[in-house]
Amino acid sequence: MRIATYNVEWFNALFDDDGQMINDASWSKRYNVTKAQQTAALGAVFQAMDADAIMVIEAPDSHRGRDGVYALEGFAAHFGLRARSGVIGYSNDTQQEIILMYDPDVLQASHAPQASDAAPSFEEEFKLDLDLDSHPDPIVFSKPPLEVSAVKGDFAFNLIGVHAKSKAPHGASNPKEVMQISIQNRRKQLAQCIWLRARVAEHLAAKTPLIVLGDFNDGPGLDEYERLFGRSGVEIVLGEGADDEKLYDPHAQRALSQRLPANFTTSRFFLRHEKRYLSALLDYIMVSSDLKEKNPAWHIWHPFDDPACYGDLNLREALLAASDHFPVTLDIDI
Repeated sequence: MRIATYNVEWFNALFDDDGQMINDASWSKRYNVTKAQQTAALGAVFQAMDADAIMVIEAPDSHRGRDGVYALEGFAAHFGLRARSGVIGYSNDTQQEIILMYDPDVLQASHAPQASDAAPSFEEEFKLDLDLDSHPDPIVFSKPPLEVSAVKGDFAFNLIGVHAKSKAPHGASNPKEVMQISIQNRRKQLAQCIWLRARVAEHLAAKTPLIVLGDFNDGPGLDEYERLFGRSGVEIVLGEGADDEKLYDPHAQRALSQRLPANFTTSRFFLRHEKRYLSALLDYIMVSSDLKEKNPAWHIWHPFDDPACYGDLNLREALLAASDHFPVTLDIDI
């Protein structure tokens, strides 16, 4: 089967309050892209992926009376997608939900939140001393991870969809504030990953097959502040020790082994003040050791780095118009 993660920039802005697509010539929130162009591009990308399950990051809002699952199911019907059913966990107020779209003819999926003393439910608080003042700080997810229990035939497995905190220094007005906000945001991002790792460890200890996927807003060697903390959030979630105590993602593994800017990238952002693009590895599909034995094959749908994507002009243009992130897929014998 094929499992994907895809961060869709401003997906929410393509739907009205009734969950209907705004498929017209008005400008989307993507630069120089109309809503009709973005919806068509997204339809083409989703059709090309033809995935059995897609963890949609920055999915349409399910707050303020809006229904993100209804919106995405309508989107799937419009473009004739197999992944036409949706499941959401804890909604949030950021207009960026995490929703799993899946093919109900292939698998069953349901929200299955977990909770323990070591790892509270993701809509609650996690206590961690961020500033080393001997007073634990309350950590919350602005976008609580989506925990899903899935079954294909007689094979059961779990998925956790993630959109970890951004480390970008939004609101900074000078270099000092950039440093202060960047360090503060990194602390919070790492705390979220420590919380997530505690849940991952529980699944691995129970020998339940696990896939953790989404946008971590982080990666090995991604920025200079990583040295202050010793490791990235991605490394924390992957874990250490024996194989059955770790998760695996080949793109993260290469970045870790080289300790150089990652060769693989899953996102492309335009830096207006520098008039150039910045590429980064932010999106991952991590699997437990038992799933690693099921012939997994990862694919980043990058319009310039992947020959198949580049060679298909329509798909290449669709990937560029659809989002500032590119899909990552996992083909696996489940």
